[in-house]
Amino acid sequence: MSASAQSYPGERLGLPKSGPGSVGRIGRRIAALAIDYAAASIIASAFLGFQQFALPKEAGITQFAPMIVFAVLQILFIPTIGGSPGHRLVGMRLVMLNGTWVGLWRPIVRTLLLVVVIPAVIFDSDQRGLHDQAIGTVLVRA
Repeated sequence: MSASAQSYPGERLGLPKSGPGSVGRIGRRIAALAIDYAAASIIASAFLGFQQFALPKEAGITQFAPMIVFAVLQILFIPTIGGSPGHRLVGMRLVMLNGTWVGLWRPIVRTLLLVVVIPAVIFDSDQRGLHDQAIGTVLVRA
């Protein structure tokens, strides 16, 4: 079946059209990202001295603190709870296409690509970003 002949995202992957196990849609993904980045900003402010509105010369290395915390949250929680805290709060989980455990290196590669941003906004007909395609994962509804 060609990608254009799919009647819904995930059909080609053998996923259901809706409900648990179906591809997580864009609204949930954006909500999860917002939750994760807000949590990272709060943690960075509390523990790393990050100031959201600091002048550039005052900010120093702490200007990257939320992104560093965001990356750490992704890398820690994807292999342990099946997704980031944001994913889990909006009812999604990250799974391997072959059904196996995501392992330890895949979350690192996925997060590095996610932080670059471009791979996350380029996606296929199954709504999988390049960061998920590269490591063989898909975000599904829990």
